[in-house]
Amino acid sequence: MSKTTRATQVLQQARVAFTVHTYEYDPNAERIGLQAAEAMGADPNSVLKTLMVQVDGKPACVVVPSDMEVNLKKLAAALSGKTAQMMNPAEAERITGYHVGGISPFGQKKRVPTVIEETALTHAEVFMNGGQRGLQVKLKPKDAAAVLEAKVAAVIG
Repeated sequence: MSKTTRATQVLQQARVAFTVHTYEYDPNAERIGLQAAEAMGADPNSVLKTLMVQVDGKPACVVVPSDMEVNLKKLAAALSGKTAQMMNPAEAERITGYHVGGISPFGQKKRVPTVIEETALTHAEVFMNGGQRGLQVKLKPKDAAAVLEAKVAAVIG
């Protein structure tokens, strides 16, 4: 497995401190983020999942703890929209250039508005997808928000 991806290159170019962690990816896992947390022995609340959505028909990215669910109404409001829905996997892969299970918020082919769940910033460090299945990067959540120019908002529950 290559530990250099578009995601890690973006972090290096931004001079963000991060470490790379690998785990055994299970393509049959019901919830990929929870499987990653378990495989790495990490708190599921500190392992963030990257979800691709559409807000008023426009692509966006939302990053939330792997043990939480996105509230689509709160997400739409955070991006000044009326409605939000999950993006279908094929469209998510086309827009990001990553495979489902390996979608990182960093280094996506098309830059889209990104929202990070505010509770993620309570952790000293979090894990986020590093751009391929079985690869996570560990970094400060404030650094992630800065690199992504993300909006921090309450979008769970």
